Order: sequence, then structure tokens, then C-alpha cells
Amino acid sequence: MSGVKNKVLILFAHPSVNRSEINWPLFCSCQGIEGVTTVDLYHEYPTFRINIDKEQQRLREHDIVVFMFPMYWYSTPAILKEWQDLVLEYGFAYGSEGTALQGKKFLCVMSAGGPASAYCEQGFNHYTIRELLHPLEQTAVLTGMHYLAPYALFGARTAAEEKRVGKHIAGWQRLLLALRDDRIDFEQAGEVAKLNDHLDSLITEEPA
Repeated sequence: MSGVKNKVLILFAHPSVNRSEINWPLFCSCQGIEGVTTVDLYHEYPTFRINIDKEQQRLREHDIVVFMFPMYWYSTPAILKEWQDLVLEYGFAYGSEGTALQGKKFLCVMSAGGPASAYCEQGFNHYTIRELLHPLEQTAVLTGMHYLAPYALFGARTAAEEKRVGKHIAGWQRLLLALRDDRIDFEQAGEVAKLNDHLDSLITEEPA
């Protein structure tokens, strides 16, 4: 694969995909890109009978793991939690012999219904989006993965009518290609609050 330095695995979860105005178009924009594997978990596992061996092998074969989802009750949709509970086993993802994920990168690409101003100490939700994702950040730490700040869209309920979806997808595609091609400052990407606001400083553009 020419130019591909990191293989990217995108695990998509939306329990009502027919109503998705943000996440489904975002997921579709990733398909067919060299070095990028896309998995629609609800489509692949409609009864939640997750194939643990298959999912663990997918993880072994990729360098960057992406959870793509709309935030539900300050967490992931149910199938992503089920996936974590079953796939990230002791002896595979953690424990003295559970080293399969060490050194990989982990990123959440997600949307939230409320505006950005609602996600702060003084706001309606009292916590920042990164704080609400702390369980996933700690999961990355426990399994030896390098956690990257989330790429997040706020105000998802009004994004389409306000014509913000196209810009968001363009930013994500720019970020995705930079992740794949190793043109991103991973250390800085782990320190900021969210990636959206820092793409220019995080990404090294390809030579013209």
C-alpha cells in the first residue's frame, strides 16, 4: 500500500442509523480509502452476538483504532460497550500477557446534541466532552494505547440545517488521511481538549 504508514480501523455504532444526519455521512466518507477498514457494528451484529476472535484479529491488524458514534447518555451506544466488555479480554488487552494493543493509537470521533457551551463546568452538562470520555481514556491507558483527544461535533441536532456537516466531514477526512500517513503530532494530539480546533498545528501537510 503506497503512502500508508498506519492502518486505521473505524468501529461505527449508531442505533438508529436511518435518522443519522451526521455520523452516517461521516462514516460513509471513510469507505474506500486505502489503509482504512470500516465496520458498522449494528449492521454486522444485529443480535449483539459479537465474534470476539474476529474483532481481536482486526485489532491486531491495525495501528489506529477509532470509535465513531453519537453520544448517548454521556457514553457510547450500547453495542460499543458490549464490544468493549467482550473483546478487550484479560490476557488479550490487559494483564501480564495482555499486550496486543500496546503502542496503538485510540481516538473517539463523535457527536453531541447540545452546543459546545453546554459542555463545561458552568454549562448544562457540567463537564467537558473530554471529561465525559474519561472511561474510554482510562481504557486506552490500561491497554497500553495512546489516547488522542476526541474529534467532536456539537449541536448535532441543528448541524444539517445550519450547513455545518460538510465542513465537519472535510475536517475529519483531512485528519483521517494525516493519521493514516503519519503526518500528525501524536503527542500534542493527546494533550488538547479536542482535535477540531488544532488541525492546522497538528497536521503536517503533504508536499505540493
